[in-house]
Amino acid sequence: MKDIIDVMQVQRQQKTPNIDYTKHSRSHYTAARFLFECGHKLGVKPLTMATAAVTYHRFFAEASDESYDVYLIAGASIFLAGKAHDEPLKVRDVINVTYHTLHKDSPAIELDDNFWRMRDALVQAELLIMRMLKFSILWLHPHKYMLHYLKTLEDWFDPDQWKKLPLSKASASFLQDLHHDPAIITMKPQHIAIACINLALQCYGAQVPLVEEGDSILWYTPFAKDLEKDKLWFIMERIMDVYNKESELIS
Repeated sequence: MKDIIDVMQVQRQQKTPNIDYTKHSRSHYTAARFLFECGHKLGVKPLTMATAAVTYHRFFAEASDESYDVYLIAGASIFLAGKAHDEPLKVRDVINVTYHTLHKDSPAIELDDNFWRMRDALVQAELLIMRMLKFSILWLHPHKYMLHYLKTLEDWFDPDQWKKLPLSKASASFLQDLHHDPAIITMKPQHIAIACINLALQCYGAQVPLVEEGDSILWYTPFAKDLEKDKLWFIMERIMDVYNKESELIS
């Protein structure tokens, strides 16, 4: 098992590096990293970004990544997610942000034939994604489960101890980062929420009151009776792998 404590050290040191995406392989991790960077620049809300990432991963679960431009699909996924969450984005803003994230030193895009070609490509990609996903964009996210579980845990902890532990912030950060991994669409949202919280507990060395490590009933058993330890550790390891890939990308 990997050293879990190192995960928080990576997060504390992690900045927003100026990545040249044209120099890296067009992997799904790289495209998801691009998607989140563009979403941040566009001021998109976290839940909308989660929908965009899931939309991207669902599309490529059905399509070959050799047949479509991953960055175009990422941009179209952001555009679609904005509509799904009543956070509509302007087509021109999405084009400008995605283009200049890929081509950082390029001049401003003019309203010429090149712009209209990019606009047509984005709109066609949006329609393709909708057809591929059978016009079902909304996804059952782990966020609401995490909120419920954290609220329950807060009632178990001593108030002073809870205030000292940034478990909510760490859990939410782990959840967002897991969206870089295509495997997220194969996991139950309840299991994901529990794994993110459990990883945060492990990182800060926090013990849930009245629950011992060797007990047959763990703190999360009432929330997900079908979650076995092996599955829990698998999800936690996938979260940690995201940070390994980030290190490779900026090294």
